[in-house]
Amino acid sequence: MQVVSKYIYFKTKGKTDIIDITPQLQECLGLVELTQGNATVFAIGSTTGITTIEYEPGLVNQDIREIYEKIAPYGKDYKHNLTWGDDNGAAHLRSMLTGTSLTVPFDNGTFVLGTWQQVVFIDFDTRPRERKVLIQFIGNK
Repeated sequence: MQVVSKYIYFKTKGKTDIIDITPQLQECLGLVELTQGNATVFAIGSTTGITTIEYEPGLVNQDIREIYEKIAPYGKDYKHNLTWGDDNGAAHLRSMLTGTSLTVPFDNGTFVLGTWQQVVFIDFDTRPRERKVLIQFIGNK
């Protein structure tokens, strides 16, 4: 059993920017040369999210954004904003609801995902950011 960590880095636009990170995860899995185990995907930041979706335009560009806007709208007078003098209270709530980590199994050197299932990173913050995601692999060669 081995534990190997890799990081991926990218820039985001903020405001519920949804990025398919599945190709980068698969690339990292190829680099660690493990064939069977689990990968924990962890978004570093309290205004981020990690989940799986079908990465298709209607869902990515409209449906997901609309549901988050109903649950935790941007622009509302959140107490968090008063504490820090910023405007990203909604981003913290969206992150809490989505979660910042996900465990994905892999077998035969590939992730076990459904045909239409991709792993996505969501940046809920109110401005563009440079982001980092940790992928920690636990498995066998």
